[in-house]
Order: sequence, then C-alpha cells, then structure tokens
Amino acid sequence: MTSTAPRRTVITAALAAAAAAATTAAARPAAAASAAPATAAGRHGHGGGAAPDDAPVDYHAWTTFPQWLSGTHAGTLPVPGVRPGLRIARAHGTSDYTDPHTGTTAAWEYASWTSPVRRVPHPASELIASWNAHTPAGTWIQVELLGTYTDGTATPAYVMGRWTAGDGPEDIRRTSVDDQTDGKSSIWTDTFSIDDTTAGPLLASYRLRLTLYRKPGSRLTPTVWRLGAMASDIPDRFTVPASVPGVATGVELPVPAYSQNIHKGQYPEYDNGGEAWCSPTSSTMVIEYWGRGPTAEQLAWVDPSYADPQVDQGARYTYDYQYEGCGNWPFNAAYAATYQDLQGVITRLHSLSDVETLIAAGIPVITSQSFLASELDGAGYGTSGHLMALVGFTADGDVVANDPASDSDAVVRNVYKRAQFETIWLRTKRINASGGVSGGTGGVCYLYFPAKPSPRQRRALAAVGVV
Repeated sequence: MTSTAPRRTVITAALAAAAAAATTAAARPAAAASAAPATAAGRHGHGGGAAPDDAPVDYHAWTTFPQWLSGTHAGTLPVPGVRPGLRIARAHGTSDYTDPHTGTTAAWEYASWTSPVRRVPHPASELIASWNAHTPAGTWIQVELLGTYTDGTATPAYVMGRWTAGDGPEDIRRTSVDDQTDGKSSIWTDTFSIDDTTAGPLLASYRLRLTLYRKPGSRLTPTVWRLGAMASDIPDRFTVPASVPGVATGVELPVPAYSQNIHKGQYPEYDNGGEAWCSPTSSTMVIEYWGRGPTAEQLAWVDPSYADPQVDQGARYTYDYQYEGCGNWPFNAAYAATYQDLQGVITRLHSLSDVETLIAAGIPVITSQSFLASELDGAGYGTSGHLMALVGFTADGDVVANDPASDSDAVVRNVYKRAQFETIWLRTKRINASGGVSGGTGGVCYLYFPAKPSPRQRRALAAVGVV
C-alpha cells in the first residue's frame, strides 16, 4: 500500500519515493488521498515560518470526580477514589452493532455521558480526542465529537473511535470510522479537520459524548479515567523559528531502545509487520521507561524465537482494523493507559523548548514527523510518516532520539541536529521528492506519564497545557 500520509508507519529508505507520490498530506490509506487535508495544518496560507505563539493549541480533559459529576449522565456513574472515573450504573438502553470487521451482529447494553461545552479559546481547524480506559472482555467504548461551528451551526455526531483493549471472541474490533463529513469538515481516521479554512467556518466549541457498552445482563463495565481533546489552528508553514537550547541541555533519560526493523515479517496481519511498527515500538519504549509492560502470560501468543515480544504485543493491541495500521494516535495513547497507573495523551507542542520542559521533569516525548533523507542528517532514510521517542538533548542542544527505524536495538539511539528536527516535526507543509507539496503534523506528540505525577512533572505538564 502506498503511504500517503504523515502518520503512515512504513519506514524504509524507499518511502522517500512513496512520499513523492503523495501530493496531499493525508495520514490516510490511498483511497482517501485525493481529499484528505494536510494533517495538523491550519491552511491559512501564511507560508514561511510562523511563530509558535501564532499556532494556538488547546488541550482540555475531564479527569477529576467533580468533572465527572458535571455534564449529562444517561445511566453512567462517577466513581471517586485515587483515580476517579466513569462507569455504567444501569443500562440506559440496548442497541445492535454489526462489527464491520467480523460481520457479527450483537446486542449491547449502553450508558452514556456527554461533557459540558468546551469553548475553544481560539477557533480551531482540527481536533484530536484521546482517552484512557479499562475495558474488560465483552465491553467497549465509543467517543463522539459534537461540535459547533463559528457560524452557529452544528457538526454531525462524529465518531472519533470505537475502542476496546482486547481482541477476543467477546470483543468488537477496535476501529476508526471512515466517510464521515458534512461538507464543512471531515474525520480522517482520528482527526477532525475543517475542509477549507479559507472559506468555511472553524470549530468554536464542542462536547464529547462517551458511550459505554457491555453484553446485556452483564455486571461488567468499562471504566474511563481520562477523556480529552486537543483543538488547534496551526498555520501553514514550511519552516519554523529555531528554539534556543534550554533546561534539558545535557539531560538524557534512560529510555529502553527497541528497533522496529528486527520485527520485519512478523505478524503481517498487523500492518504488514515490523517495518510499519514505529508507533507501537515507540510506545513500548516509553511504557517500559515507566516500569510497565506486558506479563509473560500476555506475551505467550508471540513466537518464542522473536526478540522483544513486547513490541509485537504493542502492534497487536494498537491495531486499527479500519485504518489497517498501528499508527492511530489515540489508540496508542489508550494502549499505554491499559498499563497500571499510566496515562496517555495526544496533543501538540510549540517547540523543542516544550520538549525540554518535559524531559527535564523526566517525561519522554513521542513525536510524529515526515521528511526526506536529505532533511535529517544521520537518519539515512526518508518517510511520509514516522514516530520516534525523544529521550534527551546533547550538551549542544541537539536532539537525542530513540529512533525505531534502526537495524538493531544497539543503534536505536540517534542524535539529530536541533534545527533540522524542529523543522520536520513542527511544519505543516513540506516539499516532497517530486517537488510537490505534502503535509506535516504540526507538532503532534504522544505524552505518557504516571496517573499521579510528581509535583515537578505536574508543573511541566501544565506548562505545555496538559492537566
């Protein structure tokens, strides 16, 4: 399958040629390429280098007991405690769901919660939801966006994801939902995007509707601990101003190093195998940094001859059956949060200074970027979409990255020039190998951190807009 998007996770040198064929910036399968927008781009035609302060980002989440008490409940119950959450108290209704990936139709009890209105401080051109949940076998959740445009009209009830942690016979297949649009905006796998920001309205406010499902008569329930969304309006930019090395200069976190490439050919039913597993490989590295990971029992399905079976585990349980890949951003964050006392968030950062703030507090950052081989010295490959874990900075302020697109675990650690890396990560437009224009992610990142961060970690997260 040809990669057409910043998010697609096939990482080989040959992908520079694939990127050249993609003159749109969709992070989507080829069928969507003709219409998909530049992921993360505000598309206002600013051009050149836009200052980070001109790129508004608003991450907002519901996580506390008082927050779960708010909004509109239809059979749901807020649960207090060390990690407050939301559960099913009683079934509000029953509905049939035909799983498009198995063909199975089954009845499900459900209850729902609709958040209060979140008014975006600056009208947004894109929104990405993310969530942290426990879903026992035979349960699942659906997250929907209910938005209001700046012209006062409403969006459809957009499905942002149907999630379950498992894939057993009692479970649905976790999935994004294609072909959602109203002529003003569209859903591209996991991203709400305004179709034409130069002509149409932007997103002024939104609510998130969370629906919890279980088998009829069951006493099991999903528990959701965090539900949030990042709304942004990143201007078109081919370059960004370089940041100055700061608080994390010379700091390097002890994040385990794993190669995706040693998994080539393994379990091709999950996005063609390891060569496409940059996202779950990066997630695995950071999950293990926090002292978490799958048990031997959970890994028993993996061929015992395979090294680093936890990477195979990550690929299997982040796989989006509609997208046919492991690079769904919220699904990776949700997977990380299936491990005890971990949280996962998808947001955007403004610069490597933000990354330094987090690194200095002990929080690694997983970033998404696309580039030609000539644009990132030392990488040795080009890609239309790749994830890697940023683990520190050299004494000169250059980026220390655990890059999973490496031939072995021993060479995963790489140092990339600060200005080059900042550009390929933060830009929303780029010139591809054929001279056409493709897209970039505009600073998208995954943040994984403890359910109870330290005071320093809380301050660092708050400084980048995550609370």
